[in-house]
Amino acid sequence: MRKQKSVEIETGKRLTVRETSIPGLKVLDLSVHGDTRGWFKENWQREKMVALGLEDFGPVQNNISFNAAPGVTRGIHAEPWDKYISVSTGRVFGAWVDLREGSSFGTTFWCEIDPSVAVFVPRGVGNAFQALDQNTAYTYLVNDHWSAEAQNEYTFLNLADEAANIPWPIPLSEGELSEKDEAHPRLAHVMPMKPRKTLVIGSTGQLGGALAELWADRDDVVLVGRDTIDLARPETLEAVNWAEYGTVVNAAAYTAVDAAESAEGRELAWAVNAAGPARLARIASERRLRLVHVSTDYVFDGTRQVHDEDEPFAPLGVYGQSKAAGDHAVACTPKHYILRTSWVIGDGNNFVRIMASLAERGVDPSVVSDQVGRLTFTSEIARAIDHLLVSNAEYGTYNVSNSGEPVSWAEVAKRVFELSGHDAARVTPVTSLEYFAGKKGIAPRPAQSVFDLTKLESTGFSPGDQFAGLQSYLKAG
Repeated sequence: MRKQKSVEIETGKRLTVRETSIPGLKVLDLSVHGDTRGWFKENWQREKMVALGLEDFGPVQNNISFNAAPGVTRGIHAEPWDKYISVSTGRVFGAWVDLREGSSFGTTFWCEIDPSVAVFVPRGVGNAFQALDQNTAYTYLVNDHWSAEAQNEYTFLNLADEAANIPWPIPLSEGELSEKDEAHPRLAHVMPMKPRKTLVIGSTGQLGGALAELWADRDDVVLVGRDTIDLARPETLEAVNWAEYGTVVNAAAYTAVDAAESAEGRELAWAVNAAGPARLARIASERRLRLVHVSTDYVFDGTRQVHDEDEPFAPLGVYGQSKAAGDHAVACTPKHYILRTSWVIGDGNNFVRIMASLAERGVDPSVVSDQVGRLTFTSEIARAIDHLLVSNAEYGTYNVSNSGEPVSWAEVAKRVFELSGHDAARVTPVTSLEYFAGKKGIAPRPAQSVFDLTKLESTGFSPGDQFAGLQSYLKAG
């Protein structure tokens, strides 16, 4: 048997992923197995590479750039998608410049790539290479299809830019460049690539209004109401240019709990709360979007004293059933945050406003005392959404409410009366059975709506006290 000879590239390396000076740009050392016949490598191995910290970027297209002679130089191009770069034959000198808007703009990195090296290049990072050998095959995976429209988002930088100061092994004057690449602008004249936008669906609702207020100074947030995107009408979702967005916040919902028990309400509840989020989840999976979805305590039957995120669904009514179905769908998309809320208070007509109005008008209400939970102000939900997104918290479901001792609706009503300058004794506590006796079309409510907030708090979020929030809410009018 002939003695095997080692191939020219380094073999026997263990698969590793290395960070670089450019955030998100990563170098991979690939395991290459070779003998006299040639070599073999796993060029892209999703499971292993994701486990080592590489983003599961979802490639959809494989491109090959063949370079006949040393000195062929291409770039610097920043495109609106991620790339995974390697070579199958030959070697290249790769160079990258961060052309994204932000503090790392202009940061550079370079290294040599042979078949044992690969590089992950995030969206907005300028990419360039120079062939070092004859017949070099430069390959790259991308996670979006090329289109003429996408070219409008490209950002270019001149290969000879003095600020980048890339040490090309073969002087550019001796290599081969296209006229187009030679004409690219210098760094001082480059328009940085902006991050993908955040789309808020349901901007005219209570939570949508709170998000609009919180993000009022951001120019990368697009807020749309039902006239633009109606979750009950699939064609409105199909009309969206999803390539513009990186995050979608679904603040829309059908929340008429009692009306959902009727035939018409049941149909609309399922369309908006179940089918709509399922379509969003499919889009988010296909486009690799972060999807934020807001849920409710009504997905539970309220028999447990405290609800954690792992409790199985047991909805009592149509509204809760439709929301539980939506939760199931959203949980199937990889990048999701489901925020489960209870006793939501925001702008518009709600329990607190009704109690304050009754107090002013001299009406003495009877209020249920056997439903227990905590208030959740929409400003608190908005703050929690912002925190999870900014902190890049682990994806999954999070309970969200204000903090404080659990109370009944009757106790909340009494506190509203007190804070409004009225006698709390005017509120009469009654049982749910007494309150709803003789009333038709009333949906069942969970008796216990108290959330365990440990998971949310473990991300560094500190929920505000519910009664401090109530005082501020009433003071603001």
